[in-house]
Amino acid sequence: MPKVTYREAINQALAEEMRRDARVVVFGEDVAEYEGSFKVTRGLLKEFGPERVFDTPISEAAIVGAAIGAAIGGMRPVPELMTVNFAYVAMDQIVNHLAVMRYMFGGQVRLPVTIRMPGGGGHQLGSQHSHSAEPLFTHVAGLKVVYPATPADAKALLKAAIRDDNPVIFLEHEGLYNSSGEVAEGLEAGRIGEAQVLREGSDVTLVAYGAMTHVALEAADALASEGLRAEVIDLRTLRPWDQGRVADSVARTHRAVVVEEAPPVCGIGAEVAATITERVFDRLDGPILRVSGADVPLPYARQLEQACIPHAPDVVRAVKRLMQGAW
Repeated sequence: MPKVTYREAINQALAEEMRRDARVVVFGEDVAEYEGSFKVTRGLLKEFGPERVFDTPISEAAIVGAAIGAAIGGMRPVPELMTVNFAYVAMDQIVNHLAVMRYMFGGQVRLPVTIRMPGGGGHQLGSQHSHSAEPLFTHVAGLKVVYPATPADAKALLKAAIRDDNPVIFLEHEGLYNSSGEVAEGLEAGRIGEAQVLREGSDVTLVAYGAMTHVALEAADALASEGLRAEVIDLRTLRPWDQGRVADSVARTHRAVVVEEAPPVCGIGAEVAATITERVFDRLDGPILRVSGADVPLPYARQLEQACIPHAPDVVRAVKRLMQGAW
């Protein structure tokens, strides 16, 4: 099975979906001539031409607004916002229009818009270019939110997002673009809303997504060397998320730690912890712990930035606290 990078997997998904369906169009800032800030759209202009791959003005509100209009007109647009931070200036279009329009018109219009946005910290880009904004989008009814951790999932879930008749926020962690993994040839579209157990265990369930999935796996390796067996679940999709698979795992392990890069207040970890408590409270042997990013704007200085982002030792310490009853 060939290995490809996360970047290449997304590029393959875009190209294959554009070949499959002439209604799929790609546009955004510098996605055509420059082939994207992270080179995800490399080669698309050459293959599909300027009518299906084109650059836009520097206006995220206009990009999303154009995507909404194109979708209502029968297209399947895949706009790229250069970073998730820039989505804040398009929130009116995303929240007040894209997310609700299908409901407001009683299902008479479809909004098959997939907004691709890279984000996350760890790159010394300062507070205005390092957001983990997934909790904001996950809160919005009418949106689906996908955050893959591996090249295979990035490709399969992007295909699923593009084919979905509902608006999808497709998040990509900048730190994963150069990561590589096996991607089967002819990989078909995945299923939005299904988590995956990446490692089986019996002592504690680690729930993560995006780049934090790899942190959780690293922590599980470290715990295994000390005789602790951690089950690792990659959520993959944040809205809808796979409550059943997570609850079933925690019911077996009796303990849970949720790992997220975003700050903890009203975050994904809080949602997962609350749901676990509601579904399997009587099976828990301790509180659900959260390992989250620091509740501060992300610093520019490398040492401070890294101190604000969860790492495997942070997860290991949380698990040991849980196992020892030291909460």
